[in-house]
Amino acid sequence: MSQLTEVTTAPEATTAPDELVGPLERGLAVLRAVATGPGTRHRPGDLVRTTGLARSTVDRVATTLVRLGFLRTEDRDLLLAPRSAELGNAYLAGCAFLEALGPRAEALADELDESVSVAVPDGDGVRFIAQAARRRAMAISFRVGDLLPAERCAPGALFAADWDDVQQERWRARRLHDPLDTDFPALPPRPAGAEPASEQIEADFVARVRQAREDGFAVDSRLIEPGLIAVSLPVRDPAGAVVCAVSVVSHTSRHSAESLTARVLPPLRAAVATMEAALRTPSANGTPATAAAIRPPHADSALKEELGAGFLQSLARGLDVLCAFGSLDGPARLADLARLTGLPRATARRSLITLRHLGYVQEDADGFRALPRVLELGYARLSGLTLAGIATPHLAELVDRVHESASLAVLDDDEIRYVARVASTRIMHIDIMVGTRLPAYATSMGRVLLAALPDDRRAARLARVTPEALTPRTVATPEALAKAVAATARLGYAWVEQELEEGLRSIAAPVTNGGGQVVAAVNVALHAGRATGEESLATLLPHLLETAARISADLAAVGRFSPVPTG
Repeated sequence: MSQLTEVTTAPEATTAPDELVGPLERGLAVLRAVATGPGTRHRPGDLVRTTGLARSTVDRVATTLVRLGFLRTEDRDLLLAPRSAELGNAYLAGCAFLEALGPRAEALADELDESVSVAVPDGDGVRFIAQAARRRAMAISFRVGDLLPAERCAPGALFAADWDDVQQERWRARRLHDPLDTDFPALPPRPAGAEPASEQIEADFVARVRQAREDGFAVDSRLIEPGLIAVSLPVRDPAGAVVCAVSVVSHTSRHSAESLTARVLPPLRAAVATMEAALRTPSANGTPATAAAIRPPHADSALKEELGAGFLQSLARGLDVLCAFGSLDGPARLADLARLTGLPRATARRSLITLRHLGYVQEDADGFRALPRVLELGYARLSGLTLAGIATPHLAELVDRVHESASLAVLDDDEIRYVARVASTRIMHIDIMVGTRLPAYATSMGRVLLAALPDDRRAARLARVTPEALTPRTVATPEALAKAVAATARLGYAWVEQELEEGLRSIAAPVTNGGGQVVAAVNVALHAGRATGEESLATLLPHLLETAARISADLAAVGRFSPVPTG
């Protein structure tokens, strides 16, 4: 096309297929409302107004999503749970180009000392799928999963250069329906009265699309918000189609749009050339990563029996089908998805028909693919979580069960640093604050974290530690400390009895990321006078190990493609 041409008709509504799975459609509407609505907490009544569904329907959907782990409850509010990231992972896992482009984007950010993002087209919007941010006081970054309107960012002009008449028509219809861009929660709010005329927005966008087509790159000069500038180049697959755009993002305190373009365009072009070369390298796809089902085939029946009419089995099965894309590289065959979910082919097919109708899945000659729109189901919000944010709800549940204080810590040189903590309500409880540092050698969490180090690093770390007898029970010789840490590695947990302080008993377990590396430790601390050591271990350890496993699972889901900050 030569430019955005004048189109006056509105796009026709898509007719719902006869095999549409209603509970799946309604369940995704509720999940989307929680994920994209204002704030992070939602009452069922709010969701009734947002979705237009009956209160009884919202309650059944919420009950099912909470039981499946996609939502959680807190003080009668509904919040996203980290397991919802598995839905976004289903799309990201199928991005054959993401693995090839991600490391090169990181290298480009290091070379330029500027933030670099990767975005894909999503309807008439731009969805970010990778981010290499620079850490500065004036930080610039987009969350993975964030959606921007095409007319308000540099990649949008590149993608719009290839729009056909139908896509242009949809863009105009969206502009007419939402002139203030309220459907894009990632955008900062416009100042009152600052919205330009619709005709001017379209004229400016047409000019930038034309310029991008002529130049082969696009520039964003404060389109998103004052001060933000970016230069973007398209990345093409071997057939010549634009699959994504790579942008270098900066701030007007560092560059003008002109100086940023002059500075970054040559290395950006070189990086894109290497990315496109990588895309020409054949890679395996379509092979299930594991033969195991997403959930045991009997799980639906068990939950249905437990919850009765409150459990929507077809919603659970549809979400299983969507999550199954995360276990595949590339397009999925119906037989693969049925095998991974343990569902009959006919059941999996009806879920796919529904997901395709809702814009989350497409079908082509090679099979089915998850689409970028899947990322709207909470991925952007969840990708902003920290380790403490993921762990704290689980610590609170642990404290409710065992009635003792629980904490999470990371290794920081020769000390542990507390990053999350929930205290018990006992009159006599352990009084430690987030940010507290303690010597690793005398704490249960420190022993767990030291035990997780590779043998050579563990030996070097212990060699430089001079244990101090903090109490008469403290392991205070290098030889005894090495044996205690080795025992922790062998057992998979640590039990420290009054070594840090008289009367203080602590039991800790490791927390791992998706790659299996120990990144933190979780513990329960209590007064030693409340029970014998053996009684405490028997009572507390099963709950502690279960909590560590749940935190690890959430960390693996959220951090599969977006590393979770541990500080």
